[in-house]
Amino acid sequence: MAKWNSSPAVGLTTSADTPNLKAKLEVGERIAREARNGDVIGFGSGSTSVIAIQALAARIKTEKLSCLAIPTSAEVEMICATLSIPTTTLIADRPDWAFDGADEVDPKGDVLKGRGGAMFREKMVFRSAARRYILVDSSKLVPTLGQKFPIPVEVFPAATELVDLALRSLGPIEVHLRKAAGKDGPVITEAGNFILDVRFLGIEPGLEKEIKAITGVIESGLFQGFSPEVIVAKN
Repeated sequence: MAKWNSSPAVGLTTSADTPNLKAKLEVGERIAREARNGDVIGFGSGSTSVIAIQALAARIKTEKLSCLAIPTSAEVEMICATLSIPTTTLIADRPDWAFDGADEVDPKGDVLKGRGGAMFREKMVFRSAARRYILVDSSKLVPTLGQKFPIPVEVFPAATELVDLALRSLGPIEVHLRKAAGKDGPVITEAGNFILDVRFLGIEPGLEKEIKAITGVIESGLFQGFSPEVIVAKN
């Protein structure tokens, strides 16, 4: 079977410069031990998730473990290809369990995600899984969500103004169209949509459903009520 001689995805895997690397390696090994022969696993993103993917790849190779990954982003798809991890989709399979990173996690296990712009696929995989794990370091733990980051809201481009107007009726203090860093204009998600970053003084329990009910909203980075097991890499 022909293979590429090199892959741009090699640079996406963990390096020695990764912050809090030792603790994240321990978390990666911990989540890799959850895998059983025949499992379908949702693979999330973030530095700790990437370490977990590498640990799972090692088990698949050394133990001849038969597992399938459902990636939540193009980045994770590329990493799986580089590490020879077989993948599938939500159309073909339902994940037995899933793991992902987070930007913020509160004491109830509610999560804020989406700085990478992949929250639509992330939430589909997370909601599909019977067991869910969030992998973070202690810097991501907050008393209440929204302290460090706004809520990213993925929006169908033609509905941007409509959604902006509806979001402002919910009482945010800021709504901004996310601009791209490597191109002119707005960030384009993997599904071809825009992102509005919305900051609130406080995030109420039902806010995720209120945002999702707006016509033109594809998804938000607010994950409320999932009750995942949160695994923290200790500093």
